[in-house]
Amino acid sequence: MAWLFCANLGLWLAVYAPIQVLLPQQAELLNKANKEFVFGVVTGVGGLVSLFIVPLIGTLSDRTTSRFGRRHPWTLAGAVVGAIGLAVLANAPSVLIMTIGWCLVQAGIGGMLAALTAVVPDQVPVEQRAQVGGLIGISQMLGTVLGAVVVTLLVSGLEAGYLACAIIVLIGALFFVWRTPDTQLIVKPVRPTFWISPREHPDFAWAWSGHLLINLGNAFGTLYLLYFLGDVVHYPSPEDGLLVLMALYGVALAAGAVLFGARSDRSGRRKPYVYGAAAVMTLAAVLLVIWPTWAAVLVAAPLLGVGFGIYWAVAIALLTQVLPAAADRAKDLGVLNVANALPQVVAPLLTAGILANLGGYRGLFAASALATALAAALMSRVRSVV
Repeated sequence: MAWLFCANLGLWLAVYAPIQVLLPQQAELLNKANKEFVFGVVTGVGGLVSLFIVPLIGTLSDRTTSRFGRRHPWTLAGAVVGAIGLAVLANAPSVLIMTIGWCLVQAGIGGMLAALTAVVPDQVPVEQRAQVGGLIGISQMLGTVLGAVVVTLLVSGLEAGYLACAIIVLIGALFFVWRTPDTQLIVKPVRPTFWISPREHPDFAWAWSGHLLINLGNAFGTLYLLYFLGDVVHYPSPEDGLLVLMALYGVALAAGAVLFGARSDRSGRRKPYVYGAAAVMTLAAVLLVIWPTWAAVLVAAPLLGVGFGIYWAVAIALLTQVLPAAADRAKDLGVLNVANALPQVVAPLLTAGILANLGGYRGLFAASALATALAAALMSRVRSVV
């Protein structure tokens, strides 16, 4: 559990430090007049790569018969490819090279994510999965916060920031592979299909749809936060403001994940916690619709953090309990992780339209609230998990 936490910490830092700080800064450096468009294109294309790579690597890891295990080879390979992509970004002289670099990052980190996620149903009993999900949620939060600290306070410049992220993701993967066992597959299972019938597996379909909308709502609320602080809130130093918000968000997320993940495991119930998490996250978004100020952001950040912490802890448990077949765990989790990647593709495109035509940032946070509330409604249709 400890080494899984460390590997996930490196993974999320390598994703969120660029998304929150480095990519927006680089987009502004390369094309200041169209920074939102450039940032949206780069993250959207990278998200499209992740959309396909996660289920593909999941399928390959399900069928890997290496003597080193099913998952570890893909964890390490993904970290290496992601680090190469970060190195490309560090020296990107144009939007095209920037896009190629981010696509490599998304391909590598997506493969690493597919392998690490499959470790949970492989090795964690059902009655401990929400606790482990809470740890993974905390690693995501710490990756976000520490990533912002590393690239704004500990190193100077885009190049140093990207290279620091590359080193950290490699260290996390290396220690996880070195210090933990892995399941070994002797005979390959039958060839899988990527299609999972909603008619045959309705709970999987409802859970996938709800997970998609939760992540879409979160993307609406966080992708353009740095620009929101500068252009709407007019905070004197948006990067410093982002650090403050990430600290508040992180502490709240950790508290929500640890406290409510353990409660969910003890009670065996998942859906009431999903409803509560969605309600808190919706409230955070509505607050920014009504009151888009620095004071409101200081309240909304911890609300969003505690809500997402509760959700992430319980969602890991719920999602692993609706998988159709044990032999295809990583592939099926890869299909579920499409619900993580797809918002990265569509959110930048939708955000551009919302900002231009539907009320600016107020409209964007309203869309976040709506998506999160609908997610809870869809999750209520899951019947096999209480």
